[in-house]
Amino acid sequence: MEYIFRAKVMNDEVIIMSSGTSLKEVKKKLKRLLKEKKKIPRFVRQESWRYVRLKESWRRPKGIDNKMRLEVKGWPARVKIGYRSPKEIRGLHPSGLKPVLIQNKNQLSELEKIKDKVIIVISSKVGKKKKREITEMAKQLGLRVSNPYREEVFE
Repeated sequence: MEYIFRAKVMNDEVIIMSSGTSLKEVKKKLKRLLKEKKKIPRFVRQESWRYVRLKESWRRPKGIDNKMRLEVKGWPARVKIGYRSPKEIRGLHPSGLKPVLIQNKNQLSELEKIKDKVIIVISSKVGKKKKREITEMAKQLGLRVSNPYREEVFE
């Protein structure tokens, strides 16, 4: 998932949708994409299933007689541009909101103007105490948090 690292709202920097598309249309496209995402194959490195030393992380097949490069039937699919998601919904949270990475409480006040367009993601570098404070402040401001502080996780 792609994050916006600076939460400054200067000239509406956090643009969620291109002009002319409503939140309802975006959510409809997201729903369709999540259904289509199940059809996207798992892109694996060639013969990673055969050798323990090869991880499954994608590598482009380059050999002259390579079956994967030649796209022989029965071999795993290759990465192609056609599998990419539509531009309007690329990088959005499943809720249809744009994720914004937050590292401290000061950044929350800047998001108050566009709270219906963004969802907060608290940085993993933030500790337990500050995460609790950020979650409480976000709740007061009416902002949504994708990874809020929960006591059962920290106990």
